[in-house]
Amino acid sequence: MKKQVILTMCIASIILILSGISQAAEKKLLLKTPLCFATSLPVLGDTIPTLAADIKAASNGNIVIKYYEPGKLIPPFEILSAVSSGKVNAGFASGAYWQGKIPEAALFSAVPFGPEADEYLAWLYKGNGITLYQEMYDNAGYNVKVLPYAVISPETSGWFKKPINGPEDLKGLKMRFFGLGGKVMQKLGVAVSLMPAGEIFQALEKGVIDATEFSFPAIDQKLGFYKVVKYNYFPGWHQQATVLEMLINKDTWNSMSPGQQSLIEMATKANIIDTLSYCEAIQGQAIRENIENRGVKSMYWSDEMLALFESTWEEVVKEQAAQSPGFNKIWEDMTAFRADYSYWKSLGFLPRQTKP
Repeated sequence: MKKQVILTMCIASIILILSGISQAAEKKLLLKTPLCFATSLPVLGDTIPTLAADIKAASNGNIVIKYYEPGKLIPPFEILSAVSSGKVNAGFASGAYWQGKIPEAALFSAVPFGPEADEYLAWLYKGNGITLYQEMYDNAGYNVKVLPYAVISPETSGWFKKPINGPEDLKGLKMRFFGLGGKVMQKLGVAVSLMPAGEIFQALEKGVIDATEFSFPAIDQKLGFYKVVKYNYFPGWHQQATVLEMLINKDTWNSMSPGQQSLIEMATKANIIDTLSYCEAIQGQAIRENIENRGVKSMYWSDEMLALFESTWEEVVKEQAAQSPGFNKIWEDMTAFRADYSYWKSLGFLPRQTKP
């Protein structure tokens, strides 16, 4: 009996020691995290507070994300450099914002003419996507861990002051445009600029730009583009799905316990489900309200214009692949994955109505 009591006490002591070690390993972590999208924007921004709250609750308060509105701590286009240098230890952003420095980064944001969200996620998580994503930042010399945290629905492909009946109507336009699609528009004679969400309305109102694309209907409605431009074009050929990224300074990431790393990975994956379902739920109402209450004309590109956009995109991607070995490697991998996926896509789904 005495031996049993001693053994029990020893086991209890070991458990307490291991528990103490575990708690010590799970040290508290504050992630100072600038945002590239305001929390007032549906999906792009207002899901961040929920993600932060979920991570805090699941970690029992050991991981706290303190987020900062765009420009309050770090300008949106400087988030990657700031996280890499350790000026801040995390950030929420978009890979296409870095395409001037890393051309292939745009492939992890949005790709003209697909993939759509389900195919994009399949490539990222069950193909080579995530591995190539991290490898890209490593090879470019950035000290960051990258985690996708959101995937959003197709965007509209532009707001214009008058109908675009042919390619001649694009020439000379000054337009805010995003990512690889912007390179397509440049080839078609559009003067393209990229600006954060908060600057677009004023630029439209003052005539700094003639037209814009930004996001999906519910966000564009929130930003009030309909007050200045009334012709809203679909489909969003340039962004059929958009991936957003959480960047964490790699030294910070490596200092986390395996449990903390797993928790953040699981939380960001869960947030992808939330953002995609949220996106899909709110677009119909936004489009209806624009048509019925705001005088917006929902336009659909002609077959000829869509064919022009696609053929011009094929020119752009050939040029990008020729100029950048990193872009070419990722593009070839994505293309091979999509070639196999196309068998399933062509057989597994019902035919889609392509025009309203």
